Amino acid sequence: MPLKDALVEIWQADAAGLYPSLHETRGQADPNFTGWGRSPGDMHSGEFVFETIKPGRVPYPDGRMQAPHISFWIVARGINIGLHTRLYFDDEAEANAEDPVLLRVEHRPRVDTLIAKGESAGIYRFDIRLQGAAETIFFDM
Repeated sequence: MPLKDALVEIWQADAAGLYPSLHETRGQADPNFTGWGRSPGDMHSGEFVFETIKPGRVPYPDGRMQAPHISFWIVARGINIGLHTRLYFDDEAEANAEDPVLLRVEHRPRVDTLIAKGESAGIYRFDIRLQGAAETIFFDM
């Protein structure tokens, strides 16, 4: 059943893997890119749509490169604390296989709950499930 009264916020790097932040020390991020978005869901379908760019790879704190990803924060009535998860891309198999965060997931079959599926050129679908057998992995942040 779709969650129809949620708010979803995303954060991501630009196409070069740079964040539009004062804390970014690796270079100048794209000045035309904000790096985040927020959207209430459609009250009928529960669907969220974000039009953005595919992010580049960013370093993990230990220097290893992370796969391109988008961070999600979900809040809604009945959720006492915001839920954090990530979207990874199905056409980044090599980068996903060496991503330090994905490598920490102990139940390997559940990694698939973090992978957005390409539907057409530049269009990805990512279903976030709050419970059940295919529940999305959420991170304690």
